[in-house]
Amino acid sequence: MPDRALLRERLESVLEALERIPRRCADIRSAGDFTKSEQGKERLDGICMVLIAVGEAFKRIDRKTEGKLLAGYPEVEWAGVKGVRDVIAHGYFEVDVEEVFSICQTDVPVLIKTVRRMIEDLR
Repeated sequence: MPDRALLRERLESVLEALERIPRRCADIRSAGDFTKSEQGKERLDGICMVLIAVGEAFKRIDRKTEGKLLAGYPEVEWAGVKGVRDVIAHGYFEVDVEEVFSICQTDVPVLIKTVRRMIEDLR
């Protein structure tokens, strides 16, 4: 496994990015709120960029650890985390706002909790 300190550092960057999502969604009550106003669209853009960056980071982490690190945290559906990056990056104009809203509400809190645990486990 690669240098634990380097992995921790990368995970801390991922965590910092993930923690921006709940703040950006604080007053988003439905998927439609992302498309009702310019501010909503800006939030959607920002969240999508974070999801792309997080997906890419986990792809790299998974490669560098030869699949061993992520396998230790089965509560997260890692293929989905990594795959959402491709869906958004390659089909941005067809982004499903319902899916992004669901990810923000359901998946991101679990991912934040898991990444915190991963960081602690690497100490």
